[in-house]
Order: sequence, then structure tokens, then C-alpha cells
Amino acid sequence: MRTVAMTLKANPYKIRIGHDCLPDLGRTLKSLKIGHDAVVITSPVIKKFHGRVLTRTMREAGFAVKELIVPDGEKSKSAAVAVDLIEQIARYDVMKQVFIVAFGGGVIGDLAGFVAAAYKRGIPYVQVPTTFLAQIDSSIGGKTGVDLSIGKNLMGAFHQPKMVFSDTALLRTLPPRQLRNGFAEAVKYGIIRDRELFVYIEKHFPKVFAWDRRTLLHIVQRCSQIKTDVVLADEKETKGIRSILNFGHTIGHAIEAVGGFRQYDHGEAIAIGMRMAADISMQLGMIKSPTVQRINSLIDHIGLPERVSRQKVADIMRVMRHDKKFVSGRNRFVLVTSLGKVKVVEGIGDDIIKSAIRKYMA
Repeated sequence: MRTVAMTLKANPYKIRIGHDCLPDLGRTLKSLKIGHDAVVITSPVIKKFHGRVLTRTMREAGFAVKELIVPDGEKSKSAAVAVDLIEQIARYDVMKQVFIVAFGGGVIGDLAGFVAAAYKRGIPYVQVPTTFLAQIDSSIGGKTGVDLSIGKNLMGAFHQPKMVFSDTALLRTLPPRQLRNGFAEAVKYGIIRDRELFVYIEKHFPKVFAWDRRTLLHIVQRCSQIKTDVVLADEKETKGIRSILNFGHTIGHAIEAVGGFRQYDHGEAIAIGMRMAADISMQLGMIKSPTVQRINSLIDHIGLPERVSRQKVADIMRVMRHDKKFVSGRNRFVLVTSLGKVKVVEGIGDDIIKSAIRKYMA
């Protein structure tokens, strides 16, 4: 297995990455000494494909296992579902030493992490991400949260896991749409921090759809390392460094919300948001047209959406103003200065933002 170390002073942990390594999870968890009673929060689809292996490895390592199942989809990432899970855990937690296993994609990871942060003011949890997007991005860094009707992730907490355990073999059960969702975040990492990664994805992305083990491991490890480096520099987003991870997310999250979290998956909305952020960068003279075209070309080849349909510019702008990244009434965008480099810019005029949004409206 490959290891990326999150060397935070208060909450250090390791990100373990391998292929077909889920059967080793129980033995690996045993070394953490975080409890005896595992509460596995997962979804019906993940339970169907991988639940038996997870339960077996945990029980063989001596853990008691209780599964809590939540419906698939962004709608489960809500305060009501979180409270229901906490109440189920509280009823179960009698003379026990409970910890949580977040076994699923980004929704499960954010939701289970939030439950772990809120129950008893914080209990241990581990991330076992099962989607491409979760393995390279959302499972790492300790951001937990649930959505409100007005926007994404508006209620949450920083709560670092005790371990992230990524098995790339689990990705074989993903439909192509979910692989493309993950690629949106991988492209983001290339744009914000690593030009070589961007070039690597340009050359090798078809191999991921062919389930090439080496390519998958390389991309998951490299993205995990980039995210780790950024989090180590700015764990709780107080220095303005971690905010670069939000490239494409400011408008992308608004597109998700306007679509009721059903029209577009997270990666699809972020892909459109990255197109718009690149256009804003070009309007401000930070990059030239060929760079925008190169970004759009890679997003096109991966098969992510080009345009927003059945939404209005005014609705996107309205929802975007609730973005938690805005400060003192001023918007904040992560913009491109060159492939591999970005900067945070505040106070961009509405006319520029609207122009970028209109350019990618169907």
C-alpha cells in the first residue's frame, strides 16, 4: 500500500491507498486503538456491492459492527438525516466504545463525519471512500457538513478522521458518470497546483475508464498528496491558502443548489464552474484564450457537461451570494494565473460573473 501522511500537530493521520486492500481494513484499524464498536454509515448500493467484505474484515479483527443505512444521493446530506443517525447511535451506545466508519462517497463521508463531530462533541471516525471523487478529495482534510435548503455545506465542522483508507479496486463498480465526477476534482488539482498532473490526465485519462490499476493509483495518490499539502498549510481555512481548493466551486455549488441537487452531480456542476472561473480569469487578463481552451478541451474529452440547462442566471447569482466563502459582502473567487497556479480574487463585478455564466448557458 501507498501512504500519504497528514502530519497535523493535533490530529495526525495516514491516508492509505491500495488496490484490492479492503480485506486488510480490520487489521489496519486494530492498530489505531480507537474503539471496539464500529458504527458503519453507508448506502444501499455500497452495502450491496461491498458490505459483506467490510463486515467480514471488521468482525475477523474483533470489532462489533452495526450498520446504519441512508438513501443514496445528495438529499441524504441533511440536518434531519444527521439527527436521526445520532439518535440511532445514542440508543446503541450503551456500555460501548463507539467509533464511526464512513463507507461511501462524498455524501456519506461528509454526513458521517458531521455525525462524528456532533455526537458527544466528537467521537473518532475513519473514512473508507468508495468513489473516485471521495478518494481524491472529499474524504481528506476533515471538512464535514450537511446542506441547508439555501445552499451546500452551510452547517458543518472541522473534524479530522483517524485514517483514510482508499481501495481503488472499489471503483470498478462505479458507473462511468461517477468516474467522470471524480475526474472533475482531479482536473481541479492539476489546474490549481500541479501542471504535470494536468498533462498526465490529458495523456492518460482513457486508461482510468479501462480500469488501469497503475493510472488509478497514481492519480489518487497525487491528488491525495496535493490536498494533504494544502490542508497542512491551512487546516481550518484561516490563512486563505486552503480556499484554492474551491476553484470552480463558487458557481458550481450554486448550480447544484438551483438544480435541487438532482439536475447535476457534484463533479458535473464543478466542471461547469471551472469553465466559468477560467472565463472570469480571462476577462480579468490573468490568462489568455488558449489556456481556457485547453481546460475546456480536457473537460470535454472526459465527458463532463459543457453548459447549464434549464437554469436562470439570476437564480445562480442569488444562490451564489449565500456562499460561505464570501467575506463582508464581497465575493471571493479562485482564479487561474497559469496551469498549476491560482490566486484568490475578491470583489469581482457582477457584470463579469454574469458574462461568464451566460457563456455556458444552454
